[in-house]
Amino acid sequence: MSVYKAGVHTGHPLDPLSALEIKLVADQCKAYAAHYGYGTLRFNTIGLKEPTKASLLAFEKQGPRPAREAEVVLTEPPKSNPIEVVVDLDAKSVTSFKKVDGVLASIILDDFFVVGEAMLKGAPEVQKLCADFGIPSMDHVAIDTWPIHPAHPEDVADSTKRRIMGFMYYRSTDLDNIYAHPLPWLPIMDVETRKIVKIECAWKGQPPFAKQDFNYHHKLVGPTRSDIKPLNILQPEGPSFTVEGNLIKWQRWHIRIGFTWREGLVIYNVAYEDEGRLRPILNRASIAEMAVPYGEPQEPFHRRLAFDIGDLGLGVLTNSLELGCDCLGSIHYFDALMANSKGEPFEIKKAVCLHEEDAGVIWKHTELRTMHPESRRGRRLVISTMATVANYEYGFNWYFGQDGTIQHEVKLTGEVSTTLASPEDGTNPKHGTMVAPHVVAAFHQHLFCARLDMAVDDAEGGKGLVVSEVEAELLPEGKDNPWGNAFVKKETDLLNESTSGRLVDPMKSRFWKIRNPAICHEYSGHPIAYKLMPANTQLLLAHPSSTTAQRASFATKSLWVTPHSEAEKYPGGNYPLQNVNTGGVAEWVKQGRSIAAGSDPVVWHVFGATHLVRPEDFPVMPVETVGFHLKPVGFFKHNPALDVPHTINTASKLASHCCGALAANGHSNGHANGHANGHSNGAAVLAEPREANVET
Repeated sequence: MSVYKAGVHTGHPLDPLSALEIKLVADQCKAYAAHYGYGTLRFNTIGLKEPTKASLLAFEKQGPRPAREAEVVLTEPPKSNPIEVVVDLDAKSVTSFKKVDGVLASIILDDFFVVGEAMLKGAPEVQKLCADFGIPSMDHVAIDTWPIHPAHPEDVADSTKRRIMGFMYYRSTDLDNIYAHPLPWLPIMDVETRKIVKIECAWKGQPPFAKQDFNYHHKLVGPTRSDIKPLNILQPEGPSFTVEGNLIKWQRWHIRIGFTWREGLVIYNVAYEDEGRLRPILNRASIAEMAVPYGEPQEPFHRRLAFDIGDLGLGVLTNSLELGCDCLGSIHYFDALMANSKGEPFEIKKAVCLHEEDAGVIWKHTELRTMHPESRRGRRLVISTMATVANYEYGFNWYFGQDGTIQHEVKLTGEVSTTLASPEDGTNPKHGTMVAPHVVAAFHQHLFCARLDMAVDDAEGGKGLVVSEVEAELLPEGKDNPWGNAFVKKETDLLNESTSGRLVDPMKSRFWKIRNPAICHEYSGHPIAYKLMPANTQLLLAHPSSTTAQRASFATKSLWVTPHSEAEKYPGGNYPLQNVNTGGVAEWVKQGRSIAAGSDPVVWHVFGATHLVRPEDFPVMPVETVGFHLKPVGFFKHNPALDVPHTINTASKLASHCCGALAANGHSNGHANGHANGHSNGAAVLAEPREANVET
């Protein structure tokens, strides 16, 4: 929520643009372009130009308010090259208007629905193919529009022409699952001229028609289970968090959020109250890029490599969340404002969900000598969004725990992208899985890159931090290890960005530490730190010589570290669309800059999933999760969750139908002890049906 009254912004400098500000920006761009003789312009994106890190730090120390600016990307059809514009909202004037040659602006919603759906479906050559295939009406055809991956040399040569490709499907009814009926053609269209460049097909001769329906819509699935009792999440006294504009306060946490067209949810200024002092941990965190390469070599499907953030933008594709389904409990929603191609604001209602949830036992110990248990049940704060990118849904969840832990989790669900099976493959295709008769879901990867600008109790916003690699190392047998069992912690500082590219290694328990050498822990004597705990993630599988590896070079390492730069925000480059030379973090590190103390290091972490599709992933995919943790290491004097109160969840009770000796003995003893000593915190009450899921 941005505060903009009488033409003056009075909110926080990181607040996203308001509707009035978006209109003002569009008007200034149109007036400037008209004055200098430009033709019709199309707005690709309008968003806040974030103040510099230095100006934000000064503002937080009661310094001057940073300039309020917007950054805009325009195109001048039929050209697709971006025009970058900066508008000073305080002065109400354009301060920069710059053309960028050799790259292409991102795909926008108009390209999906106007070009992709209407223009492709309306093309006579496409209509003839469908009619010859036995499809009675184009009303029974659906198209997923994708940015085109320049796999061929001729694609690279034509990379100045913005194109989309349309994956085509048959639909038996309005509610039918289209991915059960892939069609064999792939039309490729020029976005600006609205002309079909060519139509490619994986088949020679007449391909099969995958006619059998496989549906997930509730009206087409049944009967559903009848043995589920209600389970309601109740917070009778409301949530424990407070919201002031875009500032969230919960337990000891202070968190500011923002929202951009490209990254979607952005986390700012994360700090933790500790012994009467607010200690900064994170300046800025986001998922800054993702690549989704497919492993199917069959033409034309080899052109599937989407940069869902840089090509398309997660913000504009964000869902409006549903109360009582997407989020449970006492919910606070944040709406998001975007701009369309005419420069007009449009709102995504309930784009960001804020709630707290039960997180299981946070710590417990039973003193064996007295059999006295002490147990605390924890909870966590959840800040989440969900975006739909063609066939896939991505849920992005930031979790903040009572023990100082920060977790990011991506939930992958939705539909697998399908193609028609080749007769040569039979029922065992080499590069995918048969999920229905004649229907193949190709193997693919989802590779995400988080940008983490850490603070770790540094008053200068992280300038003095150092990043190190930590692993467990077995000592050689000998004097220092006579029994062959000794191992030590090996810690190596990363001092130059050119050697900062690191890989996950679970056999060494490898993690990376971001530490503040200026402050040491009272007892351990080591510098305070947060550690980045990665998951066991496979990186990009494509050959280094491929255009896939050239474009997604950021995904070849699990970790990169660079010195902070206002110009380096996106690890896959500013304009990855159809761009083989994207630049980005893999190129930046070749400069060989120092990342020692004083450089203000930024951490880039790559994680993801290699999806070897299962039949159970169809017709709709159960959630799969990937992510990472940030955990304090000597940041706190001791366990910060020690002060979680000892409380009892009075709504918990014995299930009335429990039976048998194990139930009788186990519940009568263990459950009674649990109620007397262990159940705690009342984080989320599980109870019989009554008023629930209250929106705040």
